Amino acid sequence: MSADVEFRNDVKPVVGQEPALRDSGFSAPSQWEKWRKSYARWLAVTDLAVLVAVVLGVQLIWLSLDSNAEYRLPAAGEGNLDYGLVSVAIVALWMTALWLSGSRNPRVLGSGWLEYRVIADWGIRLFAGVATLAFLLKLDLARGYLLLIFPVGVLALLGGRWAWRRWLHRQRRSGLYCRRVLLMGSPASVEHIAGELARQPWAGYQIVGVCLSRGLVGLNSTVAGIPVVGDFEFARSAMQKVSADSVIVTSSDDLDPKRVKELSWELEQGKYSLIVAPSLTDVSGPRIHSRPVSGLPLLHVETPQYSGLRMVMKRGFDILASLGIIAVLAPFMIVIALLVKFTSPGPVFFKQERIGLKGEPFRMLKFRSMHDGADKILTQLDHSEKIDETGILFKMKDDPRMTRVGKILRRYSFDELPQLFNVLGGSMSLVGPRPSLEREVRQYESHVHRRFLVKPGITGLWQVSGRSDLPWEEAVRLDLYYVENWSLTADLAILWRTAKAVVQGSGAY
Repeated sequence: MSADVEFRNDVKPVVGQEPALRDSGFSAPSQWEKWRKSYARWLAVTDLAVLVAVVLGVQLIWLSLDSNAEYRLPAAGEGNLDYGLVSVAIVALWMTALWLSGSRNPRVLGSGWLEYRVIADWGIRLFAGVATLAFLLKLDLARGYLLLIFPVGVLALLGGRWAWRRWLHRQRRSGLYCRRVLLMGSPASVEHIAGELARQPWAGYQIVGVCLSRGLVGLNSTVAGIPVVGDFEFARSAMQKVSADSVIVTSSDDLDPKRVKELSWELEQGKYSLIVAPSLTDVSGPRIHSRPVSGLPLLHVETPQYSGLRMVMKRGFDILASLGIIAVLAPFMIVIALLVKFTSPGPVFFKQERIGLKGEPFRMLKFRSMHDGADKILTQLDHSEKIDETGILFKMKDDPRMTRVGKILRRYSFDELPQLFNVLGGSMSLVGPRPSLEREVRQYESHVHRRFLVKPGITGLWQVSGRSDLPWEEAVRLDLYYVENWSLTADLAILWRTAKAVVQGSGAY
């Protein structure tokens, strides 16, 4: 296979073919390398353009400040420093730092939080290094010049990477710019990993074939709809047949450590990637740390913490943010209250008992969006119209109990604004699992009760991922994922995504 062969999606898998001599060597398909290098180059161009614009803009703005001469940047020749050269040096150092940090390596491309963390971390380090250098060398650099360049530069770089990430995700959802992956393992583990990867097509793993142990190849032509293209012994040959560039080893009793090591040696001869997928799922990157011990790459998974400083910070953020939101939206909330009051008889607020932290009940507030006494006619409704087929949740797209104003409030989640007072009172958080009804809790499986380890939230992962359009199992998975991996950074990201979900109004009934 030539080094510049292109990927094809219509390659027919061939089972049972003997591989070429293992020591002959061959070049892996180059499409992955081609797009990766091209994408990295465009990132570099964008980073350079962003940094030049930021540094030049800050310098011009600072030079134009005449109100306080002490903080003006001297132009070339006015003092000991030529700020043009200083700006060029900062851009050069910053570009070098982005290169050395691996911010354009395959492991971080399009990954989101990891890519953003690298950008932010190295921006802070560079700022500290330049400030320290200026202090040691007694350089008379304007403080405002440095204090503007680095924060604005980091934000601009993050904005550029975010735009490129959105573009990349759109391409990957169309099947472009993806790794072509061969899965190796038992049928059950292969099906599990294939399902997990299918949840996130934007991650860039396109599964094109499966390798099973020799005894199972003849018994399975497909696994989870994916063709079986060979057994463990001839994995590299199978990769050639389907133009795969990566192998993901799931798990299997027949795939022993010796064979995995041999496979890694075989793949050294080409530009193939070997990926080992642990059976542990729904655990985020910050909780996972790798530590080699006697040649074993051990994965350490930190236990989630639900107390201590992080929880104090979360509570503090809840109080300050909810107070700020209430202050800003108070006039709007008054208007909603008047509309609810004068468009249908009944109270302005709907109070309902929900189950919160540690399974304790609390009274949740909402603007009333249904006719007064709607709960009393719940049993009279046509339950065949429910969205949730499990029977745990009661959601209808056209609930006849809804008022005209209530339909609008529900669509844009304005009915939930009074829950900000629940947040202030401490019974809820801005971000957390969906608050549960007692009749729902009685139907929960035991593992679902882990959602009560944290306070319920006004918004959460399930709300920003589809809301009522999600099946119950997926909503539970997202809530438990949040419980297991919560962080203040994740809360901020969810709040940002909530704004988009509210504007779109999809999945809210």
